[in-house]
Order: sequence, then structure tokens, then C-alpha cells
Amino acid sequence: MDNNDCGASAPLTSYAEAVEWINGLIPFGIRPGLERIEALMERFGHPDRRLKFVHVAGTNGKGSTCAFLTSVLIHNGYDVGTFTSPYITKFTNRFQYNGRDIPEETLLQLSNRLHPVVEELAATELGSPTMFEVSTALAILYYAEVCFPDVVIWETGLGGRMDVTNVVNPVLSIITNVGHDHMDILGDTLEKIAAEKAGIVKPGVPVVTSVSQPEALQVIKDAASRCKSTCYTAGEQFSYEKTETGENGQSLHFVGPFREFDLSLSLRGEYQLENAAGAFMALEVLRQYMAFQLDDEKTAAGFRETFWAGRMELVRREPRILMDGAHNPEGAAALAQSLNSGWTYDRLVLMMGMLSTKSHEDYFKEILPLVDELIITEPDFRKKMDASALADIAEGLRAEYAKADLRIVVQPDWKTALGEFETSIGPRDLGVVSGTLYLISDVRAQLLHQADSEKGW
Repeated sequence: MDNNDCGASAPLTSYAEAVEWINGLIPFGIRPGLERIEALMERFGHPDRRLKFVHVAGTNGKGSTCAFLTSVLIHNGYDVGTFTSPYITKFTNRFQYNGRDIPEETLLQLSNRLHPVVEELAATELGSPTMFEVSTALAILYYAEVCFPDVVIWETGLGGRMDVTNVVNPVLSIITNVGHDHMDILGDTLEKIAAEKAGIVKPGVPVVTSVSQPEALQVIKDAASRCKSTCYTAGEQFSYEKTETGENGQSLHFVGPFREFDLSLSLRGEYQLENAAGAFMALEVLRQYMAFQLDDEKTAAGFRETFWAGRMELVRREPRILMDGAHNPEGAAALAQSLNSGWTYDRLVLMMGMLSTKSHEDYFKEILPLVDELIITEPDFRKKMDASALADIAEGLRAEYAKADLRIVVQPDWKTALGEFETSIGPRDLGVVSGTLYLISDVRAQLLHQADSEKGW
């Protein structure tokens, strides 16, 4: 049978069925390794080799960096594919072309092309491709055979070295930063985690990184050196200064190897300055060495107009409700730093929920000192952390880290918790929803009255 054939009859008859089939592969879990995705690419004639990728890895900031790059390149007239995860509102969010989701009908057609090949592989010693492997293959088919973007902004799922997305050979690699996340899979030290992220470095392909810890940075520099790849490092080849910050945005002055540049951002959160500087350095490499035509005014507009849902996003102004998907210690530290610069409020009311796969003590140590009322709930997701267990961790840290009059509320049902959260926020207070993106996506859909939210990894 021709590998482009769907078989006698298409097994999937609707978009909903296609998504259900892909998500039905979740029980196969995260299985590090590239054998299955390579086998999939081989069956389809290696469509990945026809595309230009910018590969983005890192613990935090990957999504925002992808958003900056996508926005700037689109403003400059390029056709851009963007593959990211997890998604905030709908399964199709992860496959975008020029900022728009893949059409449901296209996703169905591509799923039907993949279906027989996935079934065939499942019967071999390789075993069934996972949900993320099938999603990655679908993205490559979409970009290589349906919409043909000039460049694909390509976000890793987990780590880098053994991540499914590492099947591609990019024109540029970016490692945003390294922190304590997915330590059960990536390793229990920053060096081990950095080694996994550095796995995306390819021979002769330049690398841009904002990694700051000396021991982690050394791992990335060593990988670049082994690959004879030029490494552009924050604080060495490029740097930035914050020039302004506030509730409605911020700005920075970038200094790089080729020139200096002033950027304004509408994205809040001090950590976005670092992400923007890294993204700008990446664009400078594309401009200088890969003949990308980038106009200064259009580039500045691209940064200014970048939007990224669920990251320091002000979803309501009266009372103010901010959403931020901080779910690890570094994310919590960045959130705390951002709340301390440019935000004024009487009380801080924090609603949060987490997955049970993480260690949350260090998260609380960063954020508890700012909080007046803590509402702990549970995301609607199979790996959720029990709210009372999370509250026990907070209680254990109360004496050393919390305000004397901190109020802790435990409400496992997130919709009930959201109601309590909304009524607790006074006109001069600030409400923050934080934690796993599975909770963020549900709460965001509820607050913004979005009916078709699907959420997921």
C-alpha cells in the first residue's frame, strides 16, 4: 500500500474522533527515544528534511520565545509554522501557521494518513508511537506537505536529547534556561538537565542561550564546542538592560555582537525581558548569517504585539486577575520578582493547583512571602496533586515563609474554588491564578467564557 494512502476507508470520520484517537495514545506515556518518530518519518519519505526549523528548548520561557519569534517573522512577511505544547484552549493550538490553528478538517485528513502507519508500527517490536510522537509527525506533515512555511518555530516537549522533536536538523538552536523540572525523567542536577537540553545542539548549527548558572552553561558550551557550533551566550556575546516596567508593559535596551536595539513589550513579567533578548539574538543570527530580511520597524512592532496566553496575562481588570503558569521553583521566583516590580495592591489572593509529579516545597518558598490568602485546588487532570496534601506542604512552611495572618483555603473542586477566589478579591487587591497549565487553561476558559476549551498536553 502506498504510504500516502488512507486505506480503503478512512478509519476516523470527524475532528473529534481524530483528537480522541491521538489522545488515546497517552497511556503509552512519555517514552524517550527517537526510533519511533524516525520510523514514522521514513515511512513518509522524510518530509522533515524539506523544512527550516528553529529548535527551542529550555525549562521556562520556551513558549514565550516561540511567540516572539513567530510574531516578528510574520510582521516581516515570512510564512511561519509554530509547533508548541501544552496548549491552552484547543488541541489545534499546537499546530499553527501564521498564528492561526490548523483547520480541523486538515487535522482529520492528516490523522487518517498517519493512522494505518501508526497501527503498523504498533505491531512491530518498536511498539505504538505515543501521543506526542504522533502529534509531532502530524505537525511535520502539515508544514512539509500542506502549508509550506518559510520557517518552523519548533518547541521541544521535554528535555531535548531524547525528545521526539529532536528528529529534525534545525538552522538554529535556542536553549532559554535550565531549572528544576521533570527531574524524574531528566535527572536530579542542573548539569544533568542541561545535558538533556544541550542534546538539541547539532554540528555546525549556531546556538543562542540565556542559561545563567555556570555549571549548566558550561555543559551547553561544551556541547557547542564538540559540535563546532557558535554559541551566543547571554551576559557574554549579548546582554540587555531593563529601561521601563509597569502593569501595561516594559522595555529593554539590547546590546549584541552586531548592534544595539531598543525593544518595547506588551508582555508582562520581568522574565520576558530575558526571553525577548534571547529571541532578538536569535533573529540577529538569522539576519546576519541566513539572509533573513528583517526590517527594524516591523521587528519592533513584532515584539510589541506579541501575545502569550496564561503567562502574566491580565484576564480581568475589575477586580484585577492575573494568570501565570508558574509551576516550578524558577517560575515561582520569576512570578514573585514580577509582582514586586511595577504592581501595587493591598492584598494578594493566590489560587493554585499542581500536578503530583512535581516537588512543590521550593515553589511555595518563593511565592508564600507575598500571599495574603491562598486558595488551593486541584486541576481537572489525571495526575493532579491532592489539594489537602499541597496545603500540608504550605502549612509546614508557614512559620518560616508566610505572612503571620496568611489564610489558607482548601477547595478541591476548581469551579467552587474559582467562585471563592473571585469573591475574595477586593477592588484594590490583586488576584493571581498560578500552577499547572491544566488548571490555568480551565480557569482561563471559564473567566473568558470560552465554550470550546479542550486543554491538554
